[in-house]
Amino acid sequence: MILLIGGTSETGNLAAGIVALGQQALALTATDTELNTGQTAGVERRVGRLDKGGMTRLIQERDITVVVDASHPYAAQVRANARAAAVESRIPYLTYVRPTQDHDYDQLYRVDSHEAAAELAFSFGAPTLLATGSRNITPYARMARRTGQKVVARVLDNPESLDACRMGGLLDEEVITGRGPFTVEQNLSTIGEHEIGVLVTKDSGAAGGVAEKIEAARSAGIPVVMVDRPDHGPGEAFDDIGGLLAALESALDGAESKRS
Repeated sequence: MILLIGGTSETGNLAAGIVALGQQALALTATDTELNTGQTAGVERRVGRLDKGGMTRLIQERDITVVVDASHPYAAQVRANARAAAVESRIPYLTYVRPTQDHDYDQLYRVDSHEAAAELAFSFGAPTLLATGSRNITPYARMARRTGQKVVARVLDNPESLDACRMGGLLDEEVITGRGPFTVEQNLSTIGEHEIGVLVTKDSGAAGGVAEKIEAARSAGIPVVMVDRPDHGPGEAFDDIGGLLAALESALDGAESKRS
């Protein structure tokens, strides 16, 4: 069985690809988000977060032969745990990292942390839209209070996301909900409705709707602050599903050769 650590929109395609190789997939996701595999045969779900020890136990209990990590590009701790669990279990670890995009916009400012993003975003003295998800809210809420400026966070409409915003220091009226990726027009509507003057995003690639966010910001004439990705860790990372599945097939062939 293949352990597929999900969390991105590509997880469904990877699960389907694993099944097409004649393997069963155990898809581990933090939430019960739909995988959109188009089929359920051969794909088992497990919902809930696991630390390194939990992943190691799961690998042993379910006789996992390969770990395929398709967690979010910003889920650095999840990736570290998955890699360490695979190494400890002496099985192959393959990781998919959603490809980045080039963005030609003279008001795009890249920073390496949410703390730096909060400081820069609120330095413009304008209402700020957080299109970064529900994690790492605290530095933005703190800066909004310090400067007295308006902040709006757009997050998924689920209890976990809303609770994370509250725990991060945002009021309910500072949170709007929706499920992306959003079109340019939808982003522009949000910018106009809330009189947004700065947009903060992560470099989450095409599937994260980043190009549409930047195009909306360009149309509105407002700056974009982008938080760069964390390092995905040592070893090769695949940015295309076909390449990862080919590497998986080779790993499975190698394991079969050792047994025979």
